[in-house]
Amino acid sequence: MNLISKEILVKGLVQGVGFRPFIYRLAHANNLLGTVENNNLGVRIVIQGKENDIINFIEVLPSSIPEASHINQLEVKTINPNKFSDFSIIKSKSLSQEVTEVSPDIAVCINCLEDMEKQSNRINYAFTNCTNCGPRFTIIKDLPYDRPKTTMAPFIMCNECQQEYSNILDRRFHAQPVACSNCGPHYKLIYKDKEFQKIEDILIITSKLIQENKILAIKGLGGFHLACNPFDNETVKKLRLKKNREGKPLALMFSNIKEVQKYLYVNEEEKRLLEDWRRPIVLLKTKEQISEQLSLGLDKLGIMLPYMPFHYLLFKKLKIPALVLTSGNLSDEPIIIDNDVAIKSLDIIADASIIYNREIHNRTDDSVAFVANNKSRIIRRSRSYAPSPIHTNFNTEGIFAAGAELVNCFGIGKGSQIILSQHIGDLKNMETFEFYKESIQRFSNLFRFKPDMVVSDLHPEYLSSKYSDSLNIKSIKVQHHHAHIASCMVENNLDEKVIGISLDGTGYGTDGNIWGGEILVCNLEDFERFNHFEYIKQPGGDAANHHPWRMLLSYLIHYFGSSFINENKNLFDDINNDEISLVSTMIEKDLNCPLTSSAGRLFDAVSALLGVCKNSTYHAEAPMRLEALARKSNTKSKYTFKIDQDISFKSCFEEMIVDLKNNREVSDIAKAFHNTIIDLTKEVSLLIRSKYSINKVALSGGSFQNKILLENCENTLKESGFEVFSQSDIPSNDGGIALGQIAIAAKLRELGRL
Repeated sequence: MNLISKEILVKGLVQGVGFRPFIYRLAHANNLLGTVENNNLGVRIVIQGKENDIINFIEVLPSSIPEASHINQLEVKTINPNKFSDFSIIKSKSLSQEVTEVSPDIAVCINCLEDMEKQSNRINYAFTNCTNCGPRFTIIKDLPYDRPKTTMAPFIMCNECQQEYSNILDRRFHAQPVACSNCGPHYKLIYKDKEFQKIEDILIITSKLIQENKILAIKGLGGFHLACNPFDNETVKKLRLKKNREGKPLALMFSNIKEVQKYLYVNEEEKRLLEDWRRPIVLLKTKEQISEQLSLGLDKLGIMLPYMPFHYLLFKKLKIPALVLTSGNLSDEPIIIDNDVAIKSLDIIADASIIYNREIHNRTDDSVAFVANNKSRIIRRSRSYAPSPIHTNFNTEGIFAAGAELVNCFGIGKGSQIILSQHIGDLKNMETFEFYKESIQRFSNLFRFKPDMVVSDLHPEYLSSKYSDSLNIKSIKVQHHHAHIASCMVENNLDEKVIGISLDGTGYGTDGNIWGGEILVCNLEDFERFNHFEYIKQPGGDAANHHPWRMLLSYLIHYFGSSFINENKNLFDDINNDEISLVSTMIEKDLNCPLTSSAGRLFDAVSALLGVCKNSTYHAEAPMRLEALARKSNTKSKYTFKIDQDISFKSCFEEMIVDLKNNREVSDIAKAFHNTIIDLTKEVSLLIRSKYSINKVALSGGSFQNKILLENCENTLKESGFEVFSQSDIPSNDGGIALGQIAIAAKLRELGRL
């Protein structure tokens, strides 16, 4: 009998997801001999058998892989026959500085939930997992992904777990976090100086405390959460006050999808996203009020489903179908991961703490997404998404991207991959900056990364830029909005000239001004600023971000003069006259008034004009409230604007003010303003197509988190014959900046311009 042998190297997300047991079963089904092993490159398979069996094995493999895995590259070569007596899984090897993908954390699977009801050693065991689910990135310290290199190392498997771990046909074969109630980690409840360690006691007392409207700190997968009863206004209000989270909406976890559908509108794609193994928070439109304190006037809430065994166990005891589950931190600081720190720091907020004795090595916040035009869009890329890489067609090796200042993620280049960090947060305090530097070091160790080039934002005062400068290696600066468009291009595999429409709040421009409403003609290596929103003074700099009425004042003085303010004081009814006078003087005398072309500040001004939000309590509150108001209207009307050397909104403001005086519904005005920006994107794109014959439009920037704007810009541009590209797997906000930074640096290096 003629036997042939093949060596197959599989690259992609193939470790920590049950890939080797899958290969073992597939090899046996096709009567093949050989071996399978993990190494830094991926999974290496050597198979020997009849040619037809090998052909079938290779054909079936890509379409039947485990749910959480994916294949990027599959290399097959013929090798000399070996002497094999069976097919076996052999010990992992570390071959080089190259690395395979690190699996993100995976929500507990149905089979494990069943085991928690049937297996004697796992009845109500809150750390039940298998090769198809459980913690991955949050517990890994090094590669290859084996138990001794995770935070499960201190937990020695009992005989039963060891047998499962060693049995090739078992679902827990080589599941590195495998454990049971006899040998694994355990929870502990601390309440009023008492400790409870039996899971049944913990669940009963916890459910009782929540139903009594207490606040609890609960250790999650990537950090602590704060939990309370979402159906009680006073409790939610108390949580807000204690956490110093005055206005921002709070996320909820519901027990199951049917309960979600009672309170919120859920379409098929939103349902799929909620139930996906990544279990992100999904922004959904509210159907029925739960507590007015949850969203404080907005029409959307962030909703997620259980993803840890503990969540399911707790909901079995609770008499309410949902929990507030918000990040366990003090305002603007990173999510807490350490037990002692949590007990000490969150004591001022929480009435009780639930901890467990396994270390979280890599902290991760919950990921956040929404659905637009029936497509999922990531807003915060963290738990269960990071650190999955983005694959490119160019060499990124050795490039470190520092990212932006707000909603920071950094990035590293490995081979042709770009690996983005989990969500770090706003680099505005030392705690977050320390988390940033710690995470860079951990990524460098985990992915065997040594930078030889660093790319950062043009803004000289960003902490990320200052960190980059301290590395003392080859360094380049990339303009913020060019990075936004490059990020969109990389995600969509574009490497050519495009029309780039980048709308957001703040980005340092090449002329030293604040950019944010940018119409670019660009490719990866360069950009031309074709046009931009008109420059307006931003009184007080960043202070205007917190006080949208300041931007309204600036727009009105710019277009109509100071006398207009005196004649229309009703527009500033609830603002102190002395403050109005002071800011007016700043604008007129140009004192601390940097120029901005920001789309975000334009939305702020309109929000203040309509009385929607004159003072913000959190980032982007004014545009979010304006969008929520616009969603109440079906008007197709729009206002006018002027495209010249820049884009002027003078006529738009004139027409909105007339509508206000004529008592037009403010929701109609808000929607008509949105329609105006949508129409603008089409008109400038038509001008560029006419001049440059470019037909591809890339949309990016934080303003495209606005669902009305994103959906209608995509649709209107497509109706005009454009190919439109936007972002889905990568945030269009500043969390995607690092991706664009690396892409630009890699392209410039490839062209020999660095």
